[in-house]
Amino acid sequence: MKRRQFLGLAGLTGAVGVIPGLSFGFPRLDLEAAPGLEPLELSEAEWRERLSDEAFDVLRKAGTEPAFSSPLDKEWGEGEYRCAGCDLLLFTSEMKYDSGTGWPSFFEHVEGHMLTELDFKLVWPRTEYHCARCGGHQGHVFEDGPEPTGLRWCNNGVALRFVPAESS
Repeated sequence: MKRRQFLGLAGLTGAVGVIPGLSFGFPRLDLEAAPGLEPLELSEAEWRERLSDEAFDVLRKAGTEPAFSSPLDKEWGEGEYRCAGCDLLLFTSEMKYDSGTGWPSFFEHVEGHMLTELDFKLVWPRTEYHCARCGGHQGHVFEDGPEPTGLRWCNNGVALRFVPAESS
């Protein structure tokens, strides 16, 4: 094979074809919303009124907060983690663990309360997840979490609201 052919092949397949493992390094999850879960649809103005600027950027524009910026990364009390956009229960404190990444991380989620899609913003595919009710971007899920699932649901803290057990 000539150098130009190799480079052309590399260009066609991109980084996914050249770097081993990238094409298979993300979980393929086919999640469905819980039966009867009614979608919450608001205008951009209504979302802006409801959310802080930071929460709007993450939940409505799929932004990412800086690592280690969320107090929820260090929250270890018993309780519930709810969507900051619509208050849907997404995680419980029993599902949380310290991933060391600087974002609140969970090894499991509440069934029927998340949906996923592929995200190619960083060139290689990642699995993005969002709230099944309001569609708010929460974070990305990776296959480097602890047992029993082996998954790491890496969440933006600003996209969550923690409700202590005595309040939930």
